[in-house]
Amino acid sequence: MNQQKPSGYRDTPLWNVYDQLAQAIDHQFGWDKLPKLIGLLVLIGLRNILRQRNLSDTSALPSEGAVQPGPATPDMLTGRTADGSYNDIHHPSMGMAGSRFGRNIPLAAADQESPDDLLSPNPRTVSRELLTRTTFQPATTLNLLAAAWIQFMVKDWLSHGLGDPQHTYELPLVPGDPWPQPPLTVLKTLPDPTRPAGSGGPRTFINHETPWWDVSQIYGGGIDPLDRLPRRSGTDGKLIIGADGRLAFPPDPAISPDHTPGWWLGLEMMFTLFVLEHNAVCDALRQAYPDWTDDDICRRARLIISALVAKIHTVEWTPAIIAHPTTVAALRANWWGVAGEQIRRRFGRISHSEVISGIPGSSAEQYGVPYSLTEEFSIVYRMHPLIPDDFTFWSVDSGAELARHTFREIAGPGAHETTGKLALADLFYSFGISYPGALVLNNYPRFLQEFQRPDNDRLMDLAATDILRTRELGVPRYNEFRQLLHLKPAASFADLAGDPAVAAKLSDIYGGDINRVDTIVGMFAEKKPAGFGFSDTAFRIFILMASRRLNSDRYFTEDFNADVYTQLGMDWVQGTTMTDVLLRHYPQLRRSVRGVSNAFAPWPGAGRS
Repeated sequence: MNQQKPSGYRDTPLWNVYDQLAQAIDHQFGWDKLPKLIGLLVLIGLRNILRQRNLSDTSALPSEGAVQPGPATPDMLTGRTADGSYNDIHHPSMGMAGSRFGRNIPLAAADQESPDDLLSPNPRTVSRELLTRTTFQPATTLNLLAAAWIQFMVKDWLSHGLGDPQHTYELPLVPGDPWPQPPLTVLKTLPDPTRPAGSGGPRTFINHETPWWDVSQIYGGGIDPLDRLPRRSGTDGKLIIGADGRLAFPPDPAISPDHTPGWWLGLEMMFTLFVLEHNAVCDALRQAYPDWTDDDICRRARLIISALVAKIHTVEWTPAIIAHPTTVAALRANWWGVAGEQIRRRFGRISHSEVISGIPGSSAEQYGVPYSLTEEFSIVYRMHPLIPDDFTFWSVDSGAELARHTFREIAGPGAHETTGKLALADLFYSFGISYPGALVLNNYPRFLQEFQRPDNDRLMDLAATDILRTRELGVPRYNEFRQLLHLKPAASFADLAGDPAVAAKLSDIYGGDINRVDTIVGMFAEKKPAGFGFSDTAFRIFILMASRRLNSDRYFTEDFNADVYTQLGMDWVQGTTMTDVLLRHYPQLRRSVRGVSNAFAPWPGAGRS
């Protein structure tokens, strides 16, 4: 079931022994049960194995009419291109918007299920019985900013498009199902237009975004028309922002972001914050480089903001959601190296090794497979249970309750209406003291199981869609998925769920066959490592792909230096935290974040609602 090792990555007798020992220790004890140093050494071995065996190249499959880069220009040496091309000068089409998703499993295991299996068990049944939230289960180690942040990231990294309106799946409705708009249909994922008819092999799909960490959700760059909005002000490299500090949307709903599926208040807050941060960087660059053009400033500001976002995600958001001491140390080492932040910031790199001095500034590495994000990556980041159904908003100054809204009221155009009624400082404060939902069974937002798309009148059950998408995209069921990630499969429903009542329900829905459990269901059901907000299964994809997004990117490796970023830019990236960003634009929050070491952890007063 494993693939050949590409490119000979660490394929030596010594490394092979090390890796196999690390895997044996993990299987016997679990990396999370070990002392921190030993756990870190085990994780290195596990990542080696994943890098060797769990990167599959879909770009080498038959193709016609694949996206092609335009001509090279001098600007791409000091700035990201809009379509993601020329990140690798020698492979300019790698990572372009419109290229294929890769795989973290062998291609032979990545085919779509048969038509009968695709709807078995009925995704609507799985949604109603295993995912529906009856009582809100909070994740009390996080705040609601963490939920807003991850959707802000996903909107940058990947999209399968808005669906194929000409082809749908119809999910059976059992008697008594309250679905208000029969039949319940789910749009099929848009097919890969570059696959020749009759070419055979696993199905492939196109990423409509640039898979680089380039903040394309703000700057544009995807292949869909909605990602080609004019966002530039035309002055000093800045982006358009309203005089009231709110986003300025086009009057035409057809091209306005708040009329696209997925837009909600948390996303609007993050967009606003980082448009403001971009403009602050532009002000600093204008003062330092008065002769630069509008394009010069915008290009460098985008580099700086992209690196800052990647750093915040690596050393703040992720350690907050997987707050195990071993993973916190590993994630900080990804950015700073084991030598640590103080050594890196004072002396720069003291070693070529990414382990010693961190990935940023090291040599780019593709591990023998052209860079892409993967279908498996897209599935493990389906974290909808983080979203509550009900929101309470408070005044940062007085602590008084200001308003209560359902998710439906702050989604789509309702998000912008809310920022017009409540101050953004109050909104950020309210998110800082509110908990997101836990990533567990029966904690899916009820409004997302009857979600009204803002771009049409179609109702969606997003929980059922998540289940169906996993099968449609060729991600194996839970037990096979674990085996392909070199983990032990669940031996029984009791082994997976722990709770006898949950095990009985799982067994009933999956016909007593543990190997039919859906990957998302299994990841929500399994016992998590201490401090983890998501499963150890999802973590295996994460430890492979989180570092790969840095390793593969020229602007985070060879070109992460003052010549490309400017010294001002390097200092801005390395010296700025999420708290700094918040306080730069909303200084009213200073008292509220006092003593908070991580902006995504609950602020004082959390849990009031």
